[in-house]
Amino acid sequence: MKTPKSLEPLVRDGLIDEVIRPLKSGKEAAVYVVLSEGEIRCAKVYKEANKRGFHKQALYQEGRKVRNSRQARAMQKNTRFGRQQQEEVWQNAEVDALYRLAFAGVRVPKPYNFVEGVLLMELVTDADGAAAPRLNDLFFSIEEALELHTVLIKEIVRMLCAGIVHGDLSEFNVLVDSDGPVIIDLPQAVDAAANNNAGVMLERDVNNMSSYFGRFAPELLATQYGKEIWKFYESGNLTPDTKLTGKFEGSTKKADVRSIMREINDAREEAIRRKYEQDT
Repeated sequence: MKTPKSLEPLVRDGLIDEVIRPLKSGKEAAVYVVLSEGEIRCAKVYKEANKRGFHKQALYQEGRKVRNSRQARAMQKNTRFGRQQQEEVWQNAEVDALYRLAFAGVRVPKPYNFVEGVLLMELVTDADGAAAPRLNDLFFSIEEALELHTVLIKEIVRMLCAGIVHGDLSEFNVLVDSDGPVIIDLPQAVDAAANNNAGVMLERDVNNMSSYFGRFAPELLATQYGKEIWKFYESGNLTPDTKLTGKFEGSTKKADVRSIMREINDAREEAIRRKYEQDT
């Protein structure tokens, strides 16, 4: 295919040998399958700020480090230079998060290089070598849903132990290869210790996972892993091996059993419908 203008500098510098095809285009970036150093990889090209669909960036930027006071002042005043610096910090957040999480043993794509607003990283594939599907594209039995939910809760815990909250985790940014889930799309990742919104974001990430897998295993809809995990983290007792129950005793609020059962029934009906559509 014709080389996109955004990838031309990397082709000239020999970092990319060939652009094979587009992979996807989302609210944050466009991703291409490329040949780099003799390997099939992907190149993530970040969209300009005014072309992105992601909102409320200020919530995610709190606590992010900047190089110097001049950069901080420019970002605060929202000058042209400041907006450029905000963009740089925003993009670097994903690169930094990928390296930190990979080092901590979290399943994320392996990063290789970051040049000219383009992130070169591992292409996550299925057993046949094709691009791995998103969680949202798959159907699970109750047992599979419970198992994958457990795996992802452990990955979220491992991320938090490394000091990072994804901030936008859902079934749309988890890939599934032959070895299980791989977490992607991290430009909005936040420092758990430096961002006052980290606890809320962590709970939302966890609830998104419970809601998705609750379509197949409705009992997950009544769990409170997010609150439980954050309580362990705040007390300094969270480790990758912390035993979780999905229950939270810090609230005296009486559970609305009727509403929970209604959600469970709705989720069960949705799962049956999805299975029928898939089979037909």
